[in-house]
Amino acid sequence: MAALPVFRWRLAPDGYATYRQLRARSLRPGGQPVAAQLERPRRRRGPLIAYLYRVDLAKPVRPMTPAKWAALAKANAARRICPQCRRDAGYVIPPSLGTCAPCAFPEPSSVIRSA
Repeated sequence: MAALPVFRWRLAPDGYATYRQLRARSLRPGGQPVAAQLERPRRRRGPLIAYLYRVDLAKPVRPMTPAKWAALAKANAARRICPQCRRDAGYVIPPSLGTCAPCAFPEPSSVIRSA
């Protein structure tokens, strides 16, 4: 097994790109293996590593099909529905709460104090 070429951070030659850089150009790795890696040194821990792919072997991103658009819309709609009251919250329900704000923080009922 051959070792990957390793480049220092910001010193990769032209023709290589990370997955995010490919995505910004509307490209995808397209099944090619990792061609090289970047290493960014850190003081107290191991280096940060980013994998590089060859741009000339990258393929264009596949377009979204109507079925994918429908599935994405359905998934986003499910994130807006409160599991407790079953209403559309009008916003994406935060996972930290798990329910909409009215269900997570109910109004205190007016307590009548007897004297």
